[in-house]
Amino acid sequence: MRPDVDRMGGVLGAIARRRAEEVVPRPLPPFPETLPSFREALLQPGLSVIAEVKKASPSQGAIREIDPAEAAQAYARGGARAISVLTEPHRFGGSLEDLLRVRQAVDLPLLRKDFVVDPFMLEEARAYGASAVLLIVALLRELTGVYLEEARRLGLEALVEVHTEEELELALEAGASIVGINNRNLTTLEIDLATAPRLGRLARRRGFSGVLVAESGYSRKAELKALEGLFDAVLIGTSLMRSPSLEEALRALVG
Repeated sequence: MRPDVDRMGGVLGAIARRRAEEVVPRPLPPFPETLPSFREALLQPGLSVIAEVKKASPSQGAIREIDPAEAAQAYARGGARAISVLTEPHRFGGSLEDLLRVRQAVDLPLLRKDFVVDPFMLEEARAYGASAVLLIVALLRELTGVYLEEARRLGLEALVEVHTEEELELALEAGASIVGINNRNLTTLEIDLATAPRLGRLARRRGFSGVLVAESGYSRKAELKALEGLFDAVLIGTSLMRSPSLEEALRALVG
């Protein structure tokens, strides 16, 4: 079952439609028997950092050409609790091969970050070594629960991403145990760092006791202060990838 991507506007709709056209079920490598827990990694003391391997983005264009395995190893040395790997090829320069190379390079839990519009993409994530997959409520809408259930059936955890109050309600109704709040509007690509704290507080008032992850726009340690005591983790990509030393940049944020 696929979401209706034809009705979606903006950058999100354009990416989703192209990804939907590209999904072709095919034989996959056997699933790894065991993978580290994404959720448990994020629940370690303090604010956990999910460091992202990201070569480009729609808002920034080309960011950095880097070997994904070397980037992941630098992040691991710098104190990352988990690693996000972009696998969307056209706007983000990623691939499933990048995910596999990172899996072979580090023992940390990995998040496959892509625009999941077909259940087969969940199978791909599991086969290529992801512990978790990104599910975007703005894409999946009422199908969020269906995709969440299928991810769990495959042994995957899911970071269920929201940007608005309505999307947060859909995520909670679907039974998400890890909720990511994106400061970036995926239609306009604009960032508002007030979004994550506002929706994070709302989620807690709604009784959400799971893992909260803040996403997008963070580049300085001072910006993370607003997340302390409310969020369990933060996902950081562009600012790290633009730094001369990934390891030192990450240490400056988590130290």
